[in-house]
Amino acid sequence: MPENSVRAIFDDKTIRVYQAYRADIALPALAAGRFVPPFKMDRMTWIKPSFGWMMYRSGYASKPGQEFVLGIDITRDGFEWALAHATLSSFKPSVHPSYEVWKADIESKPVRVQWDPERDWKLQPIRGVRAVQIGLSREAIKYYARDWIVKIEDVTPLVKKASQAIIMPPDLPSALERPYPLPADLAYICCD
Repeated sequence: MPENSVRAIFDDKTIRVYQAYRADIALPALAAGRFVPPFKMDRMTWIKPSFGWMMYRSGYASKPGQEFVLGIDITRDGFEWALAHATLSSFKPSVHPSYEVWKADIESKPVRVQWDPERDWKLQPIRGVRAVQIGLSREAIKYYARDWIVKIEDVTPLVKKASQAIIMPPDLPSALERPYPLPADLAYICCD
């Protein structure tokens, strides 16, 4: 498996991503089945297909403002639209013809992709494996919040059990993650 491959829980129609929020955003989203105010449509929001990375990023749902971890099933069409309208968060000569072209993409494209060291259930880096984060802004965040979401689930109890080693692989969602079959025209996104 390549170092950078999108790994996620998915089926024929949806892919699971994760986000962490404070109660005043998470609870209304859970009740409505979509993001509603005070969720902000005018700032970038980052979605993560990796459960391990989300546990790490939120400190097992203990960091301020990240006390609720949500598992969000979105349409695969929406996910792939996001990647088709993305640029890497850093300049890569193997992908971008020039720094100026990359900079123009940063300004014009509504989605950013970055790769970070994947984490295991103990939050330790997994050598040779990177997890993708996808930043949505402008029209992408509106599509995400209004059109792509199929289901929102509170996975905070699983995160808390993992933090206490009450559950661990193979009972964590990360054990169900597998390489997502990216269309060939989106393969460049795995080059960060």
